[in-house]
Amino acid sequence: MEFLAKSARPETLKTATLVIAVGEGRKLGETATAVDNACSGAISALLKRGDLAGKLGQTLLAHNLAGLKAERVLLVGSGKDAELSDRQLRKLIGAAHAVLKGLGGGDAVLALQDLAVKGRDAYGKTRLIVETLADGDYQFDRFKSQKAEPRALKKLTLSCDKADLADVERAARHAQAIAAGMAFTKDLGNLPPNLCHPSYLAEEARGLAKAHKNLKVEVLDEKKLKELGAGAFLAVAQGSEQPPRMIVLNYQGGKKTDKPFVLVGKGITFDTGGISIKPAAGMDEMKYDMCGAASVFGTLKAVLELQLPINLVCLLACAENMPSGRATRPGDIVTSMSGQTVEILNTDAEGRLVLCDTLTYAERFKPQAVIDIATLTGACIVALGGNTSGLMGNDDELIQQLLAAGQSADDRAWQLPLFDEYQEQLDSPFADIANIGGPKAGTITAGCFLSRFAKKYHWAHLDIAGTAWISGGKEKGATGRPVPLLTQYLLDRSQA
Repeated sequence: MEFLAKSARPETLKTATLVIAVGEGRKLGETATAVDNACSGAISALLKRGDLAGKLGQTLLAHNLAGLKAERVLLVGSGKDAELSDRQLRKLIGAAHAVLKGLGGGDAVLALQDLAVKGRDAYGKTRLIVETLADGDYQFDRFKSQKAEPRALKKLTLSCDKADLADVERAARHAQAIAAGMAFTKDLGNLPPNLCHPSYLAEEARGLAKAHKNLKVEVLDEKKLKELGAGAFLAVAQGSEQPPRMIVLNYQGGKKTDKPFVLVGKGITFDTGGISIKPAAGMDEMKYDMCGAASVFGTLKAVLELQLPINLVCLLACAENMPSGRATRPGDIVTSMSGQTVEILNTDAEGRLVLCDTLTYAERFKPQAVIDIATLTGACIVALGGNTSGLMGNDDELIQQLLAAGQSADDRAWQLPLFDEYQEQLDSPFADIANIGGPKAGTITAGCFLSRFAKKYHWAHLDIAGTAWISGGKEKGATGRPVPLLTQYLLDRSQA
């Protein structure tokens, strides 16, 4: 869908559908009043009949109102609050989009400049509107014989005040790039694991590099990983027929002397749990265990579309965790790239094993900051549910930057502690560290494990086990998170 910004009186615009808001109690704002006056009070007359009360998300479609150039007017309820929350705005836009998708018109005008959203200016409000609309257009029917019918709506114009035009245009550009990144992340997450394996992700990386001159790719295979001493990474993959890959994507958008930001993504393309095998029920969803890597891909795609003036390195730790005669056993001890030895007490705690070696590899880039993203622990779902990502790290400034980015992008995270007391749960009588810390504080001890391999730079860890996908039923699928949070963090660093 194409998004445009336009400063013009909505009642004068020729369009298939004009969208305006109506407050609870049938209240019309300045923009809606101007539209009502242009059609000689036809909208007020409709409201007096009681067809629309203005409650949040209510809709009413009116056709052929004399005095307007719009073929239809879609009234959408904005509720009783003077200022909407982010969630309320998303509900309002979602309701309007649900109607627009079913109409025959090829374009629409959103005249919602009167809506006030708590803590958001024209830029912030537009970002949420466009991301919600673009994300709502997402479909994944690649493997269905019957494809979805093509939608008529192709262009959406955002009506705005002249003073806000530049901010609205910038917001629409940013939002479209983020939505494209989210769609890329969703596509990768939703692919079946028999197709989306480590080598497939490597080919996706090569494809991106071919399309962008300032992006270079290197793929480290088993031989190279062995040369590097990545014993923890290789231990995860040794039970699978699919070979592991560490994918290195290097984007140069800043000065050569600028230190890069590094994103590290967990890319377990299927996780059976290995010898510590998972229950069969719901195991199909373990194809989403690569959503950390997928979200790094999506963030990179957004950065490439915006050509942000930063240097960015993306490291994708890709492997498949399978049980076999060659698989790692509980009790095995492996040596990581850092030289630290790890006693593997549970082979289903494999994500931290591929990540620890990848975090060590990140040192060579002398980064400004390193952020790893992983569907790491079921404990994070217990703690925070499916709405908020878990956040830990070793640098308070970096943590605060990520929290602020999540708030700004409406893709929130919540900080969990990394107190030294939790580190003691990882003590092993036989190795430097155990790969699990017992049933208590599982998300935190996983973060503690990773922190042992991230001491040479500013580091943060995002546990997206609860936010990366929606489980079960017809709504099952990848969410594209935390692409908005990560892209906002990089936007904030680049001042683009």
